[in-house]
Amino acid sequence: MPSTSLPGEVLAVTDDTFEREVLRHDLPVLVDFWAQWCPPCHMIAPVLAEIARERPDSLAIRKLNTDENPIIARDYHVMSLPTLVLFRQGRVVRTLVGARPKARLLKELDDALRD
Repeated sequence: MPSTSLPGEVLAVTDDTFEREVLRHDLPVLVDFWAQWCPPCHMIAPVLAEIARERPDSLAIRKLNTDENPIIARDYHVMSLPTLVLFRQGRVVRTLVGARPKARLLKELDDALRD
């Protein structure tokens, strides 16, 4: 299902919009589980925005504030921030914990999507 966001935009999702914006999305979706108080979360945000702009036709990127949306974070066992969870066709493909440089993140995403 297409998103209501523009291609290449990192859209915030909530407990209420998660199913529509992530699980039913046509593209693979990388979800950034983050919180306002988390410095590494702020460090990785511009990297994710760059990737979203560079790969709008092959990857959707969403962010979920775990303080404001604890249900989804609990359901996916998010214990540390940032946690990045890659979904494809509504299923978890890979979980990455912690901030990382763009090149490493892209390699991990490409490897996960190839599997």
